[in-house]
Formats: sequence, structure tokens, C-alpha cells
Amino acid sequence: MRTNEVHTARLSGIHNKPNRGQQAAVCCLGYGLGLGKTSCTLTAIEELIADRFEIDRALVIAPLRVADDTWESERDKWEHLQGLTFSKILGTEKQRIKALSTEADVYTINRENVKWLVDYHLKNRMTWKFDMIVIDESSSFKSHDSQRFKALRKVTKYAKRVVLLTGTPDPNGLLDLWSQAYLLDEGERLGKTITAYRDRYFRPGRRNGNVIYEYLPKAGAKEAIFDTLKDIMVSLSAKDHLRMPERIDNVIKIKMPAAARAKYDQMEEDSILELEKADVVAGNKAAVTNKLLQMANGAVYYEDLIPGEDGELETVRKVEWIHDAKLDALEQIVEDSAGQPIMIFYSYQHDFERLMKRFAKYNPGTIKDRESIAAWNAGKVKLLIAHPASMGHGLNLQAGGNIIVWFGVPNNLEYYLQANARLYRQGQQQTVVINHLLMENTHDMDVMESLTQKKVNQDELIAAVKARIAERKGSSGNK
Repeated sequence: MRTNEVHTARLSGIHNKPNRGQQAAVCCLGYGLGLGKTSCTLTAIEELIADRFEIDRALVIAPLRVADDTWESERDKWEHLQGLTFSKILGTEKQRIKALSTEADVYTINRENVKWLVDYHLKNRMTWKFDMIVIDESSSFKSHDSQRFKALRKVTKYAKRVVLLTGTPDPNGLLDLWSQAYLLDEGERLGKTITAYRDRYFRPGRRNGNVIYEYLPKAGAKEAIFDTLKDIMVSLSAKDHLRMPERIDNVIKIKMPAAARAKYDQMEEDSILELEKADVVAGNKAAVTNKLLQMANGAVYYEDLIPGEDGELETVRKVEWIHDAKLDALEQIVEDSAGQPIMIFYSYQHDFERLMKRFAKYNPGTIKDRESIAAWNAGKVKLLIAHPASMGHGLNLQAGGNIIVWFGVPNNLEYYLQANARLYRQGQQQTVVINHLLMENTHDMDVMESLTQKKVNQDELIAAVKARIAERKGSSGNK
């Protein structure tokens, strides 16, 4: 454990630094989704404050809605946690400053304001007041280039305890682990820099001259990395420790209308041609994937030129309608559910707008605040329409229903896993039915296959599109 001087250390670089001979207590809890990371961590915080007198204040960094609701709500569920006091560093700057000056045991802040918090301490030459830092869903700090990571790495060394919580520490690959591990041990285990980490465990993949587009793990890299981290990482799986309800994954294949099919097939071929002509980078492939998934859902964004106020042409984004096949299939599910609550996940804003319009008669809800969460859990909302990015972390919604419909499958494994865990988690009393609306012979099927294999790789997804085009052309040639 580091010395008490850490608690009074300032950030200016002039004052006392932590004793490097003494290591902070650090831990990554890689708990499976729905295993109670929040309640376990609050119990530890309560014991460290009230029984062991080892810390005074804990800072919890979380997604906005989780910081605003989940942690305090979890406190309210447990008798032994009732003594913990909370202050939320949220809202306007004036509100954040007031919350920061309020005495409390646990301070919650959304991850977007981490840079502000660190800069505020630096600017005012303040003592870093938090001797425990908890990062809820640490994969949101997976990018070593992000401002939130660069800010937080300045202050974790002043905390006596640092805890990372996540159900998916490496959702998109092993490279995601370096920055998270750095926040725990300042590079002791995986290297002081991302370059050192890559050189040790990875080899270059696709490249164009000196520009490397991807890094691939060396043989045995995964096992070596996990072995290096095993002394600071605890991993639990729900299936090994809980009696979970049955989960049914239902794939509903939909036939695309003929006119829409012609547009879709042409878009696939045009997109692949553009990729082959251009300098292929991850962004190009992601753009193709998004375009094809949009069309499978029933509408697609395109850019148009219109005259501006000054007479000059301006680029605006418009929506082209393609089909209503998925809306029709969803309406059948809603009717068959006979009034049971349904959670619908969408991918694009035009999906949301079409869903809200089509199902207006059901007065669909969204998750905005604590009140909307309570309304869903009380069974007052029959259709909840949400984007997985806003629903992915920490929200306890299992009391409100047991039916999920993916209107469009996400090209993001973490979104998919976390969103499903809003209902399929500890405390759910019913069989959870997860419906996937998939357009036959489209990119929907490629992404679903990728999610099933628990990986989303742009190269593999684009390869699947090329294979389908080749098969289609081969079938045409044989006729």
C-alpha cells in the first residue's frame, strides 16, 4: 500500500510523489454480465471507509446514465450500504464544482468529464481528493489516444486503490488491454508504451509501405498476456456461479422485396468496387458495412446538394426509403406478444424515426433518466426503443420485461453483449427471448455470424460480401 502522503499529493509536479517502492492495491474485475459488479464494489468501498479506515473518498467513473442512477440506486437496495453518501459530479460546470466541494463517500462522474475533472484540479492547484478510483466499464478507456485516458493516467498514481470493472475487457481484440492495464500499474506488466506492448505481443498485418493498418497477435500472445495480468485480474462467468433463466436466441429471416433487392445488390457491387479502387483503411470498410446494414434495415443515408442562403451549393444528409419489411416483421412480433413489454434495439437515427412513427399508437418509450428507468421496470412501458450504445452499461432493466428485438444487428460486439445483458442478468425471473430480424442474403447475416463467433472483424465482413457477390454472379452465369 502506498503511504499516506499520496492522499495529500498535489498534481503540479512540485509536491510529494507516491513512494514508488510501495504499490497501490489494484484490481480488474472481469465479471460476467449481470454478476453484481456494482454491489460488490460498493461493499468493498463501505468496508474500506467504515471498518478499515483505509480510504476516505471513492471516485466512480461511469457512463452518464450509470453515474446518475445506477450506483446510488444499488446502494438503496442493500441494508449494509445505507450509510454511504453520494455526490454526483454531473451537469453544468457550476453544478459539477458544487458537487466536487460537497462532502461524500462516493463521487460519481461520467467519463466524458474526466478530462475536465483532472484539468480543474491542475488549474486550481488542488489536492487530488480521491484515494480510490473505480472505472465502471473500463473498456471505455481502451484507446490510448483518447483524451479521457491521457487525463486519467495523470492521477491514478495518486490513488491508494484503483479498480477496473468490466464484463468485456477486450471486446475488439487484445490491443484494447494495454491502456486499461496501464491505469492499474503504469505499464509495469504490459509495457510503459503501446509501442512496447505491440512489439512484444503482436506482428504487423495489413500494411501499405510504412503504414500499418492492423496488428495481429503472435502465437501464444493471448495466453502470455493473461498470465502476466493474472495477479491483478479476477474473472467470473455468470454460467459458473448463477442459476440463470433460460435464454432463447431467435433468428427471424426476412425476404427482401424485389425492388429493394435490386438496389441492395447493386449497392454491394458498387461498394466493393470503390474499396478496390481506394486506399483501403478501416474507415472505408466500416462505411461500406454501415451502408449495407442500413439498406437491410429499410432506409439509407445519402448526401445531396442544395442551394444555400448565399446561393452556394451545400451538402445535406437525406434519407432514402428502401423497404418496410423489417417493420412489418416487428409489428407481427408486437401483436403476437399480446401486450408483453418489448425492448427494441435500433442502429441508426432513421431506424428510430421510422420505429417511433410506425408504433406511435403504443406510446413507445425511451431511456432518458431515472424516471424512465423506473417506468420500464414497473411495467408501464410496453415498447422501449433504444440504441445499444446508450443502454450498454450498468442499467438494471430486467424487472421490466424479458423480450428483446434487434431491429438491426450492431457492428459492435461490446454493444451487442452489453445490451442483451440489460434483461438477461441476475434477478431475471423469466425466460429471455432475443429476436434478431435478419434480411436474407444480406450483410445482416454476415454480422450475425460474426457476433455468434464473438468477434467483429472488418476484413472478414468485407470478405463475406465479396463471396456473396461472386456466388451471385456465378449463379447468374449458370442460368
